[in-house]
Amino acid sequence: MGAFEWPWEYSFPPFFTVQVHAKTKEQQLATWKDLVLNYQKHVRQALLNIAEDTPLFVNQELSRKLPPEARLWVMEELANTGHAATTDKRKQQWEVYWHTLDEWSTILYDWATASGTTNTVCTLYELVAGDNTVGEEFYGLDEGVLRKALKILEARGRCELIAFDDNEGVKFF
Repeated sequence: MGAFEWPWEYSFPPFFTVQVHAKTKEQQLATWKDLVLNYQKHVRQALLNIAEDTPLFVNQELSRKLPPEARLWVMEELANTGHAATTDKRKQQWEVYWHTLDEWSTILYDWATASGTTNTVCTLYELVAGDNTVGEEFYGLDEGVLRKALKILEARGRCELIAFDDNEGVKFF
């Protein structure tokens, strides 16, 4: 994994202040949404606590940071497009989906059919950390996000989630 490439706006101090001009604010929001998705994908982390001053929201070189209400604004807009969901009532902790859950379910099912693993049981661990999935988009995916995507497939009748011993698995149809 190489260094993350920040967009040019990240080095522009006004980027960290919510703009008042409607067109500028709209572009700012689009850039922040892309930045959050790209950054989380790069670091391969689904969970994001917006109360923490992470490099995503704080540019140390500029001594600027995105205020808490702006962070919430960005995350709520990501939630509106299916790219995020809050995990707590205070809306501080979020799951970020660089692919929507529906897209993840399609990616998983396409892999299962292409790899010939339909009608066999795979553990969830095998899917996100197994030798057969190295290089796949979902390799290293947060297991909570994986479960949600698999539940979509299960509701569509394309898989069945299975619990056995201390493990969880899935059987694709």
